[in-house]
Amino acid sequence: MAAALAALRVGFGVQLFERAPEVRAAGNILNLWPPPQKVLKLIGVDTDDLGAPCHAYFHNAKGRLRADVRLPDEVVAEYGGGFIGLLRSGLYNRMLDAVPPGVLRLGRDVARIDDHGDGVRLTFSDGAVEEADVVIGADGINSFVRRQLWGEEPIRRQFLHLVGGYLFLDEAPEGVGILSHDRTTQVSYTPIRHEGKWGYEWWVLEAFRPDDPLPTDLVEFCRVRARGFPQRVRDLIEATPPEHMQRWEIRDRPPLKQWSKGRVTLVGDAAHPTSPYAAYGAGMSIEDGYFLARELDAIDVRDAAAVAGALQRYEDRRKPHTFKVTQGAYFTGRMFHHLPAPLRPLRDFVFDHTPFLQKMVGDDMPVHILSQLAEIEDAEPFVPVHKRMKEAAE
Repeated sequence: MAAALAALRVGFGVQLFERAPEVRAAGNILNLWPPPQKVLKLIGVDTDDLGAPCHAYFHNAKGRLRADVRLPDEVVAEYGGGFIGLLRSGLYNRMLDAVPPGVLRLGRDVARIDDHGDGVRLTFSDGAVEEADVVIGADGINSFVRRQLWGEEPIRRQFLHLVGGYLFLDEAPEGVGILSHDRTTQVSYTPIRHEGKWGYEWWVLEAFRPDDPLPTDLVEFCRVRARGFPQRVRDLIEATPPEHMQRWEIRDRPPLKQWSKGRVTLVGDAAHPTSPYAAYGAGMSIEDGYFLARELDAIDVRDAAAVAGALQRYEDRRKPHTFKVTQGAYFTGRMFHHLPAPLRPLRDFVFDHTPFLQKMVGDDMPVHILSQLAEIEDAEPFVPVHKRMKEAAE
């Protein structure tokens, strides 16, 4: 949706093909850093009251501060703290509202992609055919488009899994998020805002082995693992309705050396699936669409060489950022959850008694966020054509 909205903003005709018969959020909880918030506003998404402001801290399980993620005051004021907490369904609905009627085509399963130089032919499973100047594969970690371009590649199992949940409150929570770890487990929470309601999201993350039995009672699973953590997060887990909990395995892929070929390219998890340890997977997907549209807007898409050059510039611009986030999240997960048991006390001593984690996360992450903000233009928010027509009619 972000790629479609970004392309619409600069004047392209867009068709968004979705194989599923309906749009449904994959997952429940979500955090967004300031750069994707800035992009969302630029491409026509209503970001007013989108999520709950949050200042993020890293603690150990006993509450000792390990890192403070500090952003400049002006960024905090404009974007609501370090990041905002929300539900995926809320973001999806805001983005769908910005997509003009007729752009999104549901139940359209692409079976074949043929780049014939002057354009790209899409053949669907029902035999229908569509022609396009550029095809953007935005179809996730199991991307059909990626497989057509580069063949079958294994998904990287991290042997980590996560249970996440959310609940609503009658009053606004404190705008603080705590990411805390003991020797083996992360138990964390941040505030959320969803459709005018305040609440909290929380998650429990740990290593698992392929032969481990899957948890059947998610509440009990989380209750046991949160016993050594502060009472606040344990109370949140106890108060969460079971239907607001979800478990998923953390997987990604090693960075892809090349994303684009001819008139076809990749965005988001199709190009760089990422562990949630960086809280940036959805954000990078949103940013990808924006930067891709900017490159395509600068060329004549009828010129195959110009298209190939634009797609290469897009991925060359994005790969250093996505590589840093994807690999950083992968190795952070290994450091916290797969370190040999004899080394864990030493690791935790370093985190608790040296500025290592503050420098690695608390100081480095804001620098990275600010560099991304600086790459995104300062402009008035785009108003999609169907919303302009509605405003004119009123």
